[in-house]
Order: sequence, then C-alpha cells, then structure tokens
Amino acid sequence: MSDSIQQIELHLDIPDEMSGLRLDQALAELQPDYSRSRWQQWIKRGEVLVDGKVWRPRDKVLGGESIAVDAEVVAEEHWQAEDIPLDILFEDDSILVLNKPAGLVVHPAVGNRAGTLLNALLHHAPALAGVPRAGIVHRLDKQTSGLLVIAKTITAQKYLVEQLQARAFAREYLTVVNDVMTAGGRIETEMGRHPVNRKRMAVVTHGGKEAITHYRVKQRFRAHTLASVKLETGRTHQIRVHMAHIRYPVFGDPEYGGRLRLPRDCDESLIAVLRGFKRQALHATRLGLEHPESGEWLEWEQAVPADMQLLIAALQQDLLNHQDKT
Repeated sequence: MSDSIQQIELHLDIPDEMSGLRLDQALAELQPDYSRSRWQQWIKRGEVLVDGKVWRPRDKVLGGESIAVDAEVVAEEHWQAEDIPLDILFEDDSILVLNKPAGLVVHPAVGNRAGTLLNALLHHAPALAGVPRAGIVHRLDKQTSGLLVIAKTITAQKYLVEQLQARAFAREYLTVVNDVMTAGGRIETEMGRHPVNRKRMAVVTHGGKEAITHYRVKQRFRAHTLASVKLETGRTHQIRVHMAHIRYPVFGDPEYGGRLRLPRDCDESLIAVLRGFKRQALHATRLGLEHPESGEWLEWEQAVPADMQLLIAALQQDLLNHQDKT
C-alpha cells in the first residue's frame, strides 16, 4: 500500500472510567484504528489538544477532558492488498455493500495484520488506499456475519459517518439467544470498557456512552429464542453485551454467552449441532442508508449463512419432536 496523506479531525471526550490512564493509552483505547505510537507522535507534535492545551503522552487523564485532534494520517505501509474473495451485493462509484462471512476480521490490528477485510478491499479497489481505513465506516466482530457498507471516497465516508452519528442507518440483526424470551423490548444503558478486563465491554453505571438496542421475538424454542435486534446506537459488542445484560446471552458467544445450554431430553443430533456451533449466533441481516450522492434511501437484506440455518433448523426440529410427544 503506497503512502497517502489525509487530514483527520476528531473530537473526543475522555470517559470517567479511564481516570488514571496515560493520555496516549486512553486515546489508543478510545480510537484503536490508530496505534499508541501514532498517538504519541501526534501528541508530541501538538496535534492533540486537551481542553485546548498541549499535553505530554505520559500525562494522566482524570476523565471528562475534551480532546481535539487535527492531524495528518499517513497510510500504514503494512496494509497490503490481498486477493481475498468478497461477496459484493452492490457497488457504484460511492459505496460498496458486502456480506461479510464469519471468521473474517474487518480491520488489521495486533495479531491480525493480514487476511482482513481491509486487505481484501485494497485488492478489489486499489483507490481505497487514499480513503482513511480503506473506506470502512462501521464494523462487525470477527465471528459476526452479515451486511457492511464501505465508502469509496472521502466525501462518501464523511456522509456515511454523519448518518451513523445521527442514528440514521437501519441496522437489523438475527440472533439465537439462550433461554426462552417472554417478549421483546428496549434496552437503554451506558456502555464502556470492562473495569477489570479491558478487552471486554460492559454495562457501566457512569462514564460510559449511551447504548440503545431494540429486540423482538421471532420464534421460541424449548431452551432458546430466535430474535430480531435493531441497533439505535453502535457501541462495540453492543448486542452481545446487552443481550447478556438482560439474561438472554447470544448463543455461542465465547465472551458473554456463558455455558452451553441443552434442552431437556434432546436427541444426539441436536447436541451435535449445538456443540459444533463455534461462534456467536449473530448475523447482520438488514442494512438501510441514504446514498451519499443521490440521497436515495437504499436497503439490502441477507439471509443467515449455512451454519445459522442449520442451528435454527435443528432447534425447530427439536421443538416439533417434543410437541409430538405432548
């Protein structure tokens, strides 16, 4: 990937839960798209202002500080184009909509420098090297499948980011959760980093960011539920954390899902399917947005992949088997 220089402007607030962290550490956690060493460079060059003043990277934050960033971004040399197949549903000069498979990391990070969606995008459309993060404006976790939109120009990226911030995107997911839901509902909490395990997210009582999730029952099984989930906000791990918070964790979630739950007296075929499902059962099934150029409202839908189809079918068959016995 050849070097290209872009100007970045950010406005951030340091959450109270980060009190005591170094400035560079706090910013790297808030904006992991940029490495801690890069944050250190920007801070030292005076391109990061804390409440209007220049700080040192090692200065400790208290929480509540207002951060203004006006810096030059030089494209990372290690972001290499790679010939990785993409399931593209729509593409024009402004945007690209694709169906991400489970197992594909969206953005390079420590431990995943190659083999990511970003690497694949650079091969598919080399001009994306000139767009920050190769046009990525929102993400799905590695083991979450489904719909993503990519901006192909800086103008389109700015427009899409503004839509996200205004909560104008329509984002709907299908998920299988543990236990039998009685009804749908709305979850509104604050979310932030887990106070002990900084790699996890959690519902917090203060210092977090607003997180709102809507959910409804699609089908109840004997010990699980197929649910439709809509995001109003888009915090990291939001659906997974929120569903665990209301005691209906996403099935197969290694971080928040808890132990494997088997319906009583289920047969060996269902046990094999449940034990063989090795990811969180979460799929981004619908995406709607306003086109950056035409202003037209566009929507896409994508059926769940084969592994979730098999899981849902096995739970449906188990339900039928036990209805026949009653």
